[in-house]
Amino acid sequence: MATSTLHNSSLVMLALLLVFAILHSGGASLRYWGAARIGERAWRLLFAAISIPAAVVLVGYFLAHRYDGLRLWNLQDQAWIVPLVWAGTAVSFFFLYPATYNLLEIPALQQPKVRLYASGIIRISRHPQAVGQVLWCFTHLLWIGSSFMLVTCVGLIAHHLFAVWNGDRRLAARFGDGFKELQANTSVIPFLAVLDGRQSLVLTEFLRPAQLGIAIAIASFWFAHRWIGLGATTFARSWIGHWLH
Repeated sequence: MATSTLHNSSLVMLALLLVFAILHSGGASLRYWGAARIGERAWRLLFAAISIPAAVVLVGYFLAHRYDGLRLWNLQDQAWIVPLVWAGTAVSFFFLYPATYNLLEIPALQQPKVRLYASGIIRISRHPQAVGQVLWCFTHLLWIGSSFMLVTCVGLIAHHLFAVWNGDRRLAARFGDGFKELQANTSVIPFLAVLDGRQSLVLTEFLRPAQLGIAIAIASFWFAHRWIGLGATTFARSWIGHWLH
């Protein structure tokens, strides 16, 4: 296979990640402006209507091409790799999905609202999604070991690093001194604020129904992995899969 063919899917993946980052982070940046004009619920629904299809295309393309490019290593025959990947991935989900604490806001059944959080997982990291994404990338890169996966991880982590800066910027503009106080008492690096004494972990803050929901989601994803091949093939044979090829 020609080198240009080997790396074409990596370039497409970077382009898809860039488009998703613009739509997702751009939509987040425009939330205050948009909500002031059409309302919080309508803006959340519009944001979801744009972000979710983009995410589906991104995930579908990733599944269809995850082993593209050069195979940098293959550790899948090692006895320790499966429990490590699953344990690391499970932990990453608890960082990736703190938004599930307000489940009814996601489909805008409740009035969506920008809040400052200073408890629970925020005590560990002010940007848990970024931590979860790095951990997810580490475990999946270790398992897959392809150059395509490496490029995907670089793109995902770059987006989340931007989101850390952009999120802090937006919260500072909206909450002023309230956010400065939160920023002073938390850290982006996980557990740093706990280790240096600015935070202490409160176990009861983590015992919430949403955590059970995340645990169920982890089990569901584990069960659904048996259909990854079917999902990848279905996307590759779809019109958008052919268009992006």
